[in-house]
Amino acid sequence: MSIFTEEQAKAILDKVLKLSTADECTATLAGNITGNIRFALNAVSTSGKVSDTQLIVQSAFGKREGIATINEFDDAALERVVRRAEDLAKLAPENPEYMPALEKQTYRPSPTFVQATADITPELRAQVAKASIGPCKDNKLIAAGFLQDDQTFFAFANSKGNFGYQRATNLDYTCTVRTEDGRGSGWVSRNAADIGKFNAADDIQVAIQKARDSAEAKALEPGKYTVILEPAAAAGLISFMMFFFDARQADEGRSFLSKKGGGTKLGEQVYDPRVNIEADPWHPEAAVMPWDGGGLPREKHPIIKDGKVEYLQYSRYWAKEKGKRAIGQPGNLIMSGGNKSTAELVKGTQKGILVTRTWYIRMVDPQTVLLTGLTRDGTFYIENGEIKHPVKNFRFNESPVIMLNNIEELGKPIRLSGDESPFVMMIPPMKLRDFTFSSLSDAV
Repeated sequence: MSIFTEEQAKAILDKVLKLSTADECTATLAGNITGNIRFALNAVSTSGKVSDTQLIVQSAFGKREGIATINEFDDAALERVVRRAEDLAKLAPENPEYMPALEKQTYRPSPTFVQATADITPELRAQVAKASIGPCKDNKLIAAGFLQDDQTFFAFANSKGNFGYQRATNLDYTCTVRTEDGRGSGWVSRNAADIGKFNAADDIQVAIQKARDSAEAKALEPGKYTVILEPAAAAGLISFMMFFFDARQADEGRSFLSKKGGGTKLGEQVYDPRVNIEADPWHPEAAVMPWDGGGLPREKHPIIKDGKVEYLQYSRYWAKEKGKRAIGQPGNLIMSGGNKSTAELVKGTQKGILVTRTWYIRMVDPQTVLLTGLTRDGTFYIENGEIKHPVKNFRFNESPVIMLNNIEELGKPIRLSGDESPFVMMIPPMKLRDFTFSSLSDAV
């Protein structure tokens, strides 16, 4: 059994706390049931279901901490894991930045759980694979994709009386479609908490069209171009930038938000005034847990407002050092935009390049957040409001800070979850000027 009710979870956590002899003890219990189906070369390759539950016990004597984990929950097992954590704590050196366990907190539940997603069956996963593979076969194309659905619970309690419990669901779907000769490639990705908001039969048509249209790619000279970044293409750059909104990095001069000579750019105009990004754990389209990994309550608050930096993330330790209030680290990024679709942004573009996806993004310069990466799975030249022809993929060298100062127009945000991002995001398609493509890539 991997999904415990609140009563079951609390009973186990209470036993752990009662067994503890440490100065402080925090116990975390988390479980998941994960289903998946994978397909390639127009055939299902693997399908399965995995369940797991894990208990983490963190014990502290003064500033010495020890952590132990276990996935057994009988009384003897609970005794063992508590004693192991305590033994490790006694052996550990003191942590000069140790923060005591949180006092009792108030958490406002967020709408992270959808029963229909929790009820996904192997038959439904097979139907998704069929809806993806069938149209590709009909068009003499080759599909490779992956669907994963999760239902989870998370519970924690500490020796100071703090307790939290909540369930969540999530599904991720990606599919790459290639032409038989491998010269054309299209891609689609979807993320949702509610299976009812996902339709593979509709989504696969996007990847099919791009695969067919991208087969005769022409080379364009690298340089600065007007671009339309689809939401998935923009999300990777924006989420990377958000790692530098850490207050300690900024205070210590290690961030693009650090000022020369000391201080930070909090409250300063850093972006185009149309840039607005907020955190909102209760957003109806992108809800996340109402606490962060350390148990701090999350809040709805602006991160960037009208282009000005409104928020830096303070850890509990750094907040204490600087006399600030620590709040929960954001779990989502909600960026406002307009009402236009990507296709409507294309129609309003005289000349430019449409980018389906950015990939293999890496840091070049942390002081400017200069990133490099590649386009892939459908890059197209736009002329007079129409897609004229596919172009070979590019390597780009661009900073999302500069990018978000070169906005021409923003479209309607959609929900995403980046490959390497900890955030659930609502990101619009973006029409940008002077986006820097540094070289060509032979990859499809």
